[in-house]
Amino acid sequence: MSVEIPAVCVEGIEKSFGSLSVLKGLGLTAHSGDVVTLIGSSGSGKSTFLRCINLLEQPDGGTITINGELVRTRQDRNGKWQPADRRQVERIRSKVGMVFQNFNLWPHMTVLQNIVEAPVHVLKIPRQQAEEEAHALLRKVGLADKPGHYPSQLSGGQQQRAAIARTLAMKPRLLLFDEPTSALDPELVGEVLRVIRQLAEEGNTMIIVTHEMQFAREVSSEIMFLHQGRVEEKGAPEIIFKEAKSARLRQFLARAAGGPGAD
Repeated sequence: MSVEIPAVCVEGIEKSFGSLSVLKGLGLTAHSGDVVTLIGSSGSGKSTFLRCINLLEQPDGGTITINGELVRTRQDRNGKWQPADRRQVERIRSKVGMVFQNFNLWPHMTVLQNIVEAPVHVLKIPRQQAEEEAHALLRKVGLADKPGHYPSQLSGGQQQRAAIARTLAMKPRLLLFDEPTSALDPELVGEVLRVIRQLAEEGNTMIIVTHEMQFAREVSSEIMFLHQGRVEEKGAPEIIFKEAKSARLRQFLARAAGGPGAD
């Protein structure tokens, strides 16, 4: 009987900025099709943890394994964690898609150009094929009529949906979402959440940082509540929202239910 290899397994991640310890031994395991949502107050380490998984931040300790491949590390002369093989990091990162808070679209390129650039140059996909796939992705995220538009001509919600299409164009095995709706006006949040919900229903493996509690409750296979760089409590949504053991978690959920900015 074969054992399924997790899509991502992170153990004992430590991260400090100067004297400030941000992550204190965090771990996470997600299998294919899992949706793990990280919740917690601002400053709890959620976004830093996500950036460590994608190797945009270098942890000070711990291990990261993506699709069964351990990221090889070494210590520099100061005892800091460093990747041992940059080519391995680039290869692994190409299979991990990340959607940021502020879209990060190239302003001088059209939506179509934003989407096809990486598949053509990184994955070496023929441009015509990349453009055909890009148009299919634009239909998927509800932007079929926007390929020739520039980011400045789009609403925030449209820009974020274009950013999701750009991420999907790289055919990632793992999707990371760092508060994808936090920069949006309230009336635009729903259109982005609908796209992410569809991706979850299609079986994509995702790790999501969000303040949208009802959304987290609906799409997550597991929720992790972070507090001061540690996992305070984790479990299935029905447990977290109905039977939370941690007083801090219950307090956080009560504040979150009070409306935007309550936490």
